[in-house]
Amino acid sequence: MDWLIAAVLGVVQGLTEFLPISSSAHLRIVGEFLLPGEDPGAFFTAIVQIGTETAVLVYFWRDIVGIIRSWCASLVGRREKGDPQARLGWLIILGSIPIGVLGLAFQDAIDSVLRNLWITGAMLIVFGIILGIADRVGSRERGLEDMTWGQGIVYGLAQAMALIPGVSRSGGTIIAGRLMGFTRESAARYSFLLAVPAVMASGFYGLVKSLGEPMVLGWGPTVLATAVSFVVGYVVIVGFLKFIQTKSFAIFVWYRVALGLLVFVLLGTGVLSAV
Repeated sequence: MDWLIAAVLGVVQGLTEFLPISSSAHLRIVGEFLLPGEDPGAFFTAIVQIGTETAVLVYFWRDIVGIIRSWCASLVGRREKGDPQARLGWLIILGSIPIGVLGLAFQDAIDSVLRNLWITGAMLIVFGIILGIADRVGSRERGLEDMTWGQGIVYGLAQAMALIPGVSRSGGTIIAGRLMGFTRESAARYSFLLAVPAVMASGFYGLVKSLGEPMVLGWGPTVLATAVSFVVGYVVIVGFLKFIQTKSFAIFVWYRVALGLLVFVLLGTGVLSAV
């Protein structure tokens, strides 16, 4: 059964990582049903995210290579630091700092207290409503080439909020992008690029730290979940970027609110355990 559970969790991770609905919340909730009384764990979540972030690397390969080349060239004076691609590289580095610092500083709380499902349900609802507001008031004019250093910091702080299950990393950064006037596509695109350093670092950190420690699911099933999340995640990236070219985030707002309310009902009736 561990292999089947792992495959299901891999599908859940792949489906939810890039949508503004919180993959960590879904893994926490679905894991509670598949593993009664147990939590798949923060480390399992981090490791499986390596699969979805690998999908980002594959899909945005040309963009990432271009950013790295321009950034490296700017270091040796072969390209101006104001070059759009080089500048984007610096902004991604800047935006990755908050989640790294806060993740290490509050690691114990992230792995325990903040995984309480009452908190998860509340975050799903609250940030779902904020997403809806941000999408409606956003001016929809700015592209990534217009990003300032201050906006890069705001993006980074928004990404750091995803350390709390239910907020959503992509949701937090998309909310920040829309409130700052970036188009839906630009906000989503930068959300994907900004996630690569932080999520990869978190995944490999979890991988190293969990070596030799007991796991709810074994290494074999965990590897399977990671592979499944890669395949499903790639398909979702393609579909999501096409979807937001013509549609709003309204469907995700309603989904988040409904899921949050459902979590409250299931907790109140004892179907789910908060911790």
